[in-house]
Amino acid sequence: MKLIAKHIEKDRTGYVTLCPEEAEDMWYIYNILQVGDRLKASTVRRVTTESSTGSVASSRVRTKVTIVIAAIDFDSQASTLHVNGQNVEENKHIKLGAFHTLDLELRQNFTLAKAEWDFFTLGKIDEACDLSKRAEVGAIVLQEGLANVCLLTQNMTVVRQRIETPVPRKRQGSATDYEKGMVRFYDQVFKAMLLHIDLTLIKAVIIASPGFTKKSGLKLIFENKYKFLLVHCSSGHKHALQEVIQDPTVRARLADTKASRETRALEDFYKMLNDDEDRAFYGYDHVARANEQGAIDRLLVTDALFRSADIATRKRYIALAEAVRADGGKVHIFSSHHVSGEQLSQLTGVAAMLKFPIPDLESDSNDGDENDEG
Repeated sequence: MKLIAKHIEKDRTGYVTLCPEEAEDMWYIYNILQVGDRLKASTVRRVTTESSTGSVASSRVRTKVTIVIAAIDFDSQASTLHVNGQNVEENKHIKLGAFHTLDLELRQNFTLAKAEWDFFTLGKIDEACDLSKRAEVGAIVLQEGLANVCLLTQNMTVVRQRIETPVPRKRQGSATDYEKGMVRFYDQVFKAMLLHIDLTLIKAVIIASPGFTKKSGLKLIFENKYKFLLVHCSSGHKHALQEVIQDPTVRARLADTKASRETRALEDFYKMLNDDEDRAFYGYDHVARANEQGAIDRLLVTDALFRSADIATRKRYIALAEAVRADGGKVHIFSSHHVSGEQLSQLTGVAAMLKFPIPDLESDSNDGDENDEG
């Protein structure tokens, strides 16, 4: 993402102009867009004109339109972003007040104005524009006849291709059909890897399965073989990536990636919940009470709560995160598109590890399990 212009006032009003340069930038844009924001971008509109002789002609014209956002549709698999809203500036091709859908495009500038910019959205812009923070990892989790070819970015676990191939069972005295079936299956996985994982750009490729096999014969593989990590996992399903990231070998290799940091933080929370339950709480009510006492050491929260359609909910969680930071605590923002973020969402989306135990916190509230995720 390229930052073209930025003008934020002391009262947090203002605008930024950005240019998305790659598919993952759409995820960052999705995180900073909110209903009620003003978005100005280029769009293509079909225009019908009638000549003096009465003949009608239709053509497509590109024009700039400014809308107040009413709905946001993001497809994480295709990395496409559609934003619908009401036109609020004069435009000779679009009536004032008419609803229009903007399809944000790569290498096309857009300007976003907010009534209030918070630390979460400004942080996402800084992160998106800093290439050093955006390491990518390829991952293939597989078992006999099933494989998921994935990309792990800082913010998403994206299944690029799911492969399911029937493999004949081994027969006593002959395994020919089984071996042929496995060869066909591995060939499909191999081709999918080459199609979806750019070995010249990613930091590492994790290959995880209950058993291993070898595939050779391609120069590109040998040139990048140092990037490959072979680890064990229980199955070929997407959720197996969580146990893969917990593998010590993988951790050492991917120590600086956001996915690994999230996984470690969630593990630490579960361990504290088991070993020292008076220092580990989840649910907004309990966490907020702990924050009132300045007790939070680490706050774990999903980004979905910062994008809640309910403004009061969104502001409540942003205020909580800012308060924890002001007290010297650390805030871990989990991506709802990562496996670890999905797990945290099952715990209401917010959890905290405390600096000191608060034994009576559990009995102070009956609403600790509320889930405000919008």
